[in-house]
Amino acid sequence: MNSHNRTYEITDDMKTALLSWYSVNKRELPWRETGDPYHVWLSEIMLQQTRVEAVREKFIEFTSELPDIPSLASCDDDRLMRLWEGMGYYSRVRNLKKCAAVLMDKYEGQLPEERDELIRLPGIGPYTAGAISAIAYGRPAAAVDGNVMRVLARLFGMEDDIRDAHTKQMMEEIIQHSYDSWAPDRDTVRDFTQAWMELGALVCVPNGPPHCSECPFEHVCTACLEQATDRIPYRSPLKQRRIIEKTVLIIRDGEHFLLHKRPATGLLAGLYEFPSVDAVLSVREALDEAERMGFEPLHIIRLPDSKHIFTHLEWHMRAYEIRTASPLTCAEDCILADKKDLAQRAIPNAFQKYKDYYSLRD
Repeated sequence: MNSHNRTYEITDDMKTALLSWYSVNKRELPWRETGDPYHVWLSEIMLQQTRVEAVREKFIEFTSELPDIPSLASCDDDRLMRLWEGMGYYSRVRNLKKCAAVLMDKYEGQLPEERDELIRLPGIGPYTAGAISAIAYGRPAAAVDGNVMRVLARLFGMEDDIRDAHTKQMMEEIIQHSYDSWAPDRDTVRDFTQAWMELGALVCVPNGPPHCSECPFEHVCTACLEQATDRIPYRSPLKQRRIIEKTVLIIRDGEHFLLHKRPATGLLAGLYEFPSVDAVLSVREALDEAERMGFEPLHIIRLPDSKHIFTHLEWHMRAYEIRTASPLTCAEDCILADKKDLAQRAIPNAFQKYKDYYSLRD
């Protein structure tokens, strides 16, 4: 069923019920306690593709090291990647720094208030722009993420594909219309914006059945009343991930490991990794590859296999440790790292299994 020609209204009773629920049930989160626009922006970027539980401690660590936009803009890239380690999707933090530089250059180190101005900044899309404008500044701007879309789809019984950009636009218009016909004060805008997200995170949950008995919309929610929460919202299937078979070569001498710096653009841009080849290599082929790189192998052992899932692809990894007969020398785009450096260096999560492997060994 196509809902794009239908009209939906968030009634005054719905607004009151949602705000009352939020006042009792909202979580204490470090970025909510300050109201600092920098904190709102940073938390929204961190929360993309990442659970709140994982973000909470990382947010505190990050802001203790980089407490404001000027410190973010001037942060060394390697240090920045280290602070972000464990969060994945490293393009997010690169765009954070790029945006911070623009803010320092054109906005005196401050985030603008208006959604239309925010959306022109690097790394800030429609949702993030709306969230900053509404939560940080109390501006009546729609901020519709996956949680909000799930709640609205069930509330109004919308069966449109929520992966469709037109569906998201329609939901943004529903929220924006509710503001236009209401004119709430700034504190109410902040609460109203976060209440939809919180309801989707705690009650109308993304995984498993919703907790309808705890929902302020229980008696007016179409999907609940029609027992359709198992099929609403509708999501079209994702494209199958592409699988890449890789062989990871952990090349080391007595003290040092060889780390390769990835290209400045593309997947995991600019991060350090163990050298790898996009193929499944035998022991003989792995030794040949090490020799091709200019090293004289002394000993080779097979390490545990590993797998890492990105959004659109998977790495299936075979790994070898190759000890060299003489001390390592740096190849092009490479550095040498001892175990302390290895522990402190920002290495992609894809290689975490091997990084951990050496942190536990003598």
